[in-house]
Amino acid sequence: MSKLTNGIMVNFAAMVREHWVNVLVPLGFVMGIYLDRWNDQKLTAFRNKSALYSRELKPGEEYTWK
Repeated sequence: MSKLTNGIMVNFAAMVREHWVNVLVPLGFVMGIYLDRWNDQKLTAFRNKSALYSRELKPGEEYTWK
């Protein structure tokens, strides 16, 4: 029985060694999207409040970015 589990662990280690890129690239992409959206949410408190673009919005006018 120990030979079977040892063989499975070797196969798992070989699979991880060969396919680490297939896991890390999508994981980095998803994490980047998450951090980008989190930063956008954090910056919504400051939208249309910069000194360069400061003005009152007209009734019904949308924000410059969402």
